Amino acid sequence: MTVSPRQPTIREARPEDAHCIAEYNRSMARETENKELDAVTVLKGVQAGLAQPNLCRYFVAEVDGLVIGQAMITYEWSDWRNGELWWIQSVYVHPDHRRRGIFRELFQHIRLIAQNYPKVRGLRLYVEADNQIGKNVYRRLGMVHAGYHVYELEF
Repeated sequence: MTVSPRQPTIREARPEDAHCIAEYNRSMARETENKELDAVTVLKGVQAGLAQPNLCRYFVAEVDGLVIGQAMITYEWSDWRNGELWWIQSVYVHPDHRRRGIFRELFQHIRLIAQNYPKVRGLRLYVEADNQIGKNVYRRLGMVHAGYHVYELEF
């Protein structure tokens, strides 16, 4: 991938972006958690999300017709707040385009959209405990540690 100095266009993902998003999801899992995700499962998951915006929405950063970064939002109902929290997930920026503000552009785009929905009460994300670079980026964007640890039970 060639590095371009142009500012990215941030847009909602389209079905034709599914293969790129799925590959970026697999790259992110490999880089951050040393996990190898099944390509078919991830592609089907991305396609299902793109087809059902009530489940999630993907946003991509694009330069010269190439997707160079992505983020997905999912929704959590908060009875404490009588509103939604939007979770930012599946964050990835192609290595050739890192440290150029691409995620900042994606984040600001999502933030502006969220602030225009009266029922959205905030944005959240989770980050791997050892991902200091990510933590620093999120702090610079005004996010604060929420004080929670994530537990899971997979089926």
